[in-house]
Amino acid sequence: MAAAMVAVAMAVAVVAGGLGAPSGVRAVPKEEQHSVDVIEKNYVYGNIKHEVSVYVKVFTNSPFLVCMDLARSQEEVIDPKYLWIGPDGRSLEGQMYVNLTETGKLMVMGFKESMSGAYTCTLAHKIIETTTQEEREMFEAYKFMLYAYREADHAYQVFVRFTTRECKLAANGQFFEELKKILNNIISDLTCHIIEASYKCHSVKIPKQGLLHELFVSFQVNPFAPGWEEVCHQVPYDCEDVTNMRVQEARDRIGEFFNKQTYALKHEFQTVPIIHYVDNSFSVTHIDSCRPGFGKNNITHKNCASCCVVCDPGTYSPNNEVTCQICTRPRVKKYGARSC
Repeated sequence: MAAAMVAVAMAVAVVAGGLGAPSGVRAVPKEEQHSVDVIEKNYVYGNIKHEVSVYVKVFTNSPFLVCMDLARSQEEVIDPKYLWIGPDGRSLEGQMYVNLTETGKLMVMGFKESMSGAYTCTLAHKIIETTTQEEREMFEAYKFMLYAYREADHAYQVFVRFTTRECKLAANGQFFEELKKILNNIISDLTCHIIEASYKCHSVKIPKQGLLHELFVSFQVNPFAPGWEEVCHQVPYDCEDVTNMRVQEARDRIGEFFNKQTYALKHEFQTVPIIHYVDNSFSVTHIDSCRPGFGKNNITHKNCASCCVVCDPGTYSPNNEVTCQICTRPRVKKYGARSC
């Protein structure tokens, strides 16, 4: 058993960030457009024919929503007047959480899931006939659907195998418990930990080696060990980014640990331990999860399919699953519901 422990101890989607807008903002026309100029210098232009969907990362500012389409913005507009209405049906004029310019551009600041919904603007302007100087007032309505989103949280499912003398060996269970302790110690400073760990012993027929007994070990490298909340309180707007970097580092450390097992078996042991690592058996599967109130939907939000988008009214997500569930009695009328 001691020797075994020594062996272990070793539509046209336009991403705003790509066109000069801040990372954390994505804008998508509801239907297919043939121009990719709906975003320019952190501006998202409206479309008189259909609504435009905009995805805003939580705690960041939205891009400027322009109360006209791109073509109109490049023309002369006489006596323009703008009326912006928020998701609650009230005028946005004078609201502390918006930046509303005199040219009708709207930015929603410090975006939260509760700010999601329809933002509509009515543009009133005049057309003056050149010959008669007759004035006609024109009205155009533009609708933007804003959705809060978060980056998905990452975790990693790990599979690894060890050769053992026999499946009924009492040392197998002790070895497994010691392995978990060692792996947790390797990544504990990253506020990551090992969860859902298990093993099964199988008899495996290996060509030219006969019948061997192997422990099939699986576990998840998870970024939510005790203390992770403190990290997110320090950088709430980058919480997922920091969490994901930490768990990726944890995954890399564990991979390096198992690589060292191969070296140790070849160069540091005169006698192969009873339980030892199977060379090249380490494999990793990437797992995504979303925070409560958020989920993925590659149909409704197909142009932000990798995002954890705020749950729509009538849906909810109570945990870290990747989808929003439909309420059986849709009484929920808010975005980001965690319960019905």
